[in-house]
Amino acid sequence: MAQGSVICVAPEKPTHAVCVLGTKSRVDVFSSAPNGCTSFSISASPEVVVNVAYIRPVKKNPTGSSTWPLDPRMEVTVMMKASSSSISDQKVRISYCGPQSQPTQALLYLTGVEISLRTDISRTGKVKPSKAKPSKAKPGKVKPTGRAGNHRRTWTWGPHGQGAILLVNCDKDDPRSSTMDFMNNEVNNSKDLQDMSLMTLSTKTPKDFFTKYKLVLHVAKSEMNKVRVFQAKWGKLPCKYRVVLGPQQPSHALELPSGQHSTTFYVEGLSFPDANFPGLISLGISLLDTSDSETPEALVFQDSVTFRVAPWIMTPNTQPPQEVYVCSVFGNRNFLKSVTALAKKAKCKLTICCEEENKNDRWIQDEMEIGYIQAPHKTLPVVFDSPRNRGLKDFPMKHLLGPDFGYMTRGAKTGQITCLDSFGNLEVSPPVTVGEKEYPLGRILTGNSSYPSDKSREMHQALQDFLAAQQVQAPVKLYSDWLFVGHVDEFLSFVPAHDRKGFRLLLASPRACYKLFQEKEKEGHGDAVLFEGVNRKKQQKIKDILSSKILREHNLYAERCIDWNREVLKRELGLEERDIINIPQLYQLLKDSRGALKAEAFFPNMVNMLVLGKYLGIPKPFGPIIEGRCCLEEKVRSLLELLGLHCTFIDDFDTYHVHCGEVHCGTNVRRKPFSFKWWNMVP
Repeated sequence: MAQGSVICVAPEKPTHAVCVLGTKSRVDVFSSAPNGCTSFSISASPEVVVNVAYIRPVKKNPTGSSTWPLDPRMEVTVMMKASSSSISDQKVRISYCGPQSQPTQALLYLTGVEISLRTDISRTGKVKPSKAKPSKAKPGKVKPTGRAGNHRRTWTWGPHGQGAILLVNCDKDDPRSSTMDFMNNEVNNSKDLQDMSLMTLSTKTPKDFFTKYKLVLHVAKSEMNKVRVFQAKWGKLPCKYRVVLGPQQPSHALELPSGQHSTTFYVEGLSFPDANFPGLISLGISLLDTSDSETPEALVFQDSVTFRVAPWIMTPNTQPPQEVYVCSVFGNRNFLKSVTALAKKAKCKLTICCEEENKNDRWIQDEMEIGYIQAPHKTLPVVFDSPRNRGLKDFPMKHLLGPDFGYMTRGAKTGQITCLDSFGNLEVSPPVTVGEKEYPLGRILTGNSSYPSDKSREMHQALQDFLAAQQVQAPVKLYSDWLFVGHVDEFLSFVPAHDRKGFRLLLASPRACYKLFQEKEKEGHGDAVLFEGVNRKKQQKIKDILSSKILREHNLYAERCIDWNREVLKRELGLEERDIINIPQLYQLLKDSRGALKAEAFFPNMVNMLVLGKYLGIPKPFGPIIEGRCCLEEKVRSLLELLGLHCTFIDDFDTYHVHCGEVHCGTNVRRKPFSFKWWNMVP
């Protein structure tokens, strides 16, 4: 909120004050009023607008009067219409009178100056001048009004909201640099500037004004580690950029010439919103009176602009794919061929991480999640590096971080890292509406335990806090600790659809699998076998699977866990049963390293698929062959191809499935950002 100092006038001697254009300054006409005076009148120079307002309602409103009662319930403000050409060139005369006192005058000399701190508050991608609305009163005239409202420089959400946006400058525009741009105090090049938000300071003052006054740019000490401000120095080419605010630099006295001048600043974010940082940063400008060397500098005027640091945003399966990532490891040549062919169909770029880079770590989905950050002037893909730190730990920083590709991570300062901290346990839904609440960017889905215990696993609190702090994709907690690996992508996925909500939720379903196998047994196919053609894997007949009491109990348990999540997803995503497709799947319980029974896929988990637009890369289940076709594949085709989707079944058995993962676990996708702008929503 822009605020000017209170001006106290007295009949004994003239008062001199500075008034910033667009800002009303309160004039105290009461404290030094002569004894016996009961009323006052005001006259002013042409470039001064005087307003008289009632602080509280009074019975009689003297509209049109030129004289007002000397009543503390009245407030007098002055506002300049234009900058002064010389110091104290505008005058206000206050005349006091009373029935038993001599008329007395107090003189106020004003200097009008322009001080305007501008940012892209309208979110158009450009910085526009912020023009103050002039009073309807004619210059030099006095107008009685209701109490004037305060205009705060705040940040608001929604399509009609206002407030500037700041990007964390987390890419690396200089290939020679060893780290992200925001970690140094330099502007690397013109591309680096494009990642920053523009801020300008316009000043217009009389000659020699800054010999008695100074302007200070500042940020709260609690926020100085979250932002850095560069001042452009336009002298001899090339332009130089000086750090004026940032870590350990909460304020900076500006050296400005008198007259009309514009100063350019570039602002970069240093931290994403998190548990202890809501993402808001205010930059302030203060005008100080330094004319009296015997007293401390006095505050004359203060204003500020507020930025919100852009959140990190995930993209769901329904967003168009742009690039596919996969690892080359020993024995997965055929898998790579299948993924390559699928990416070609979807017209996606393909990046293969070689064995030297991945160190035999094939789980690229677990290592990273690629999202984006966005401001009106720039959109930037940003990879979120998980804290799992296995063979692929260097891949995101070494091979993705670069010009216009950002990087960030969240480590665990305390607490143990578990499988639930890998990003196969981090998904996001497509946009949904729940009741009257809209989630235009979808909702984040993470897996946790059903309740905390000595043996339970949770996603690390640092990750949960970070995801919640982004605000725009309100996280939903699901129950995934019942699984051996513990990831949500082991029982759910999303695929695009042209009807209803624009997508379908796919849920793994033991119930659907048993129903399918029972139908096939009734049709006389009880001797058809699972795992036909798989080396070193015991084949299982349909009738044996159906008669296995232990396997049935294992899957009753798995079904109960999935049904729990089904209800959570229906409630939190606003879904109905017809928005869900049940994908046949069986699980088996095995003991983990702590001796606890956990579920893993009995055959390749078809819900753990790669979604590239309408092209699906689904783990080949090696189901019972009936009339020359896999009945599991045929069932899934019948469910998904009605939506216009194309199913490709990929053999991942030896290279992924036996290592407790599938196609989705072994791939990653960079997708197109949402067309919807995050600042237009209301969290």
